[in-house]
Amino acid sequence: MKVLRKQEGDLLLLTNGKGTFFHAELVNAHGKQCVAAIIRTETQAPFSYHLHLAVAPTKLNDRYEWFLEKATEIGVSEITPLYCEHSERKTIKIERYEKIIHSAMKQSLKAYLPKLNAPVSFNEFMNTPLASETIKCIAHCEDLAKKSLKSVIKPQGTVIILIGPEGDFSSTEINLAVANDFIPVSLGASRLRTETAAIAACHSVAFINEVM
Repeated sequence: MKVLRKQEGDLLLLTNGKGTFFHAELVNAHGKQCVAAIIRTETQAPFSYHLHLAVAPTKLNDRYEWFLEKATEIGVSEITPLYCEHSERKTIKIERYEKIIHSAMKQSLKAYLPKLNAPVSFNEFMNTPLASETIKCIAHCEDLAKKSLKSVIKPQGTVIILIGPEGDFSSTEINLAVANDFIPVSLGASRLRTETAAIAACHSVAFINEVM
């Protein structure tokens, strides 16, 4: 009513964030509430993969918010803010993050709302039980043996990718991840910012599944 200037008789596209679109007609429009009549429903096919990105909050909050928006547009299933040893930001506003993800879902015409988990420490995340078939990756900048991400990803699989803060993961964290069967991966020759690395990883997984 106020932002989109919708009027009675206008058509709306609604979603419950769980895979269903509702095509509806606005039948009653008032300043404080609107009533719409559902004309038909449509089910959107879910992703053929499950991508869980565990990403350290960035020092500048707007960079992390940009990551949340773009990852939702590209195609991410689950996001966990990850507090690391080198993290400069240890507080976030989860409600604001949820609003950004919600808005990006609608803007990109997706019917599935990515799950935003509560922030956890790196050590806590390492103790999270994961399915045995999950492909677990950690992207870091240390000069150690790594595999390219595209060589590790399998289409239609479940993938978890860890992305560290501006100061990268600590050696202790990298060793702990490897001890928990996380595969060190490279996202290319360039050194990327946290939010750029997360988007590059997200797009790589989405692209491999779309090609297949």
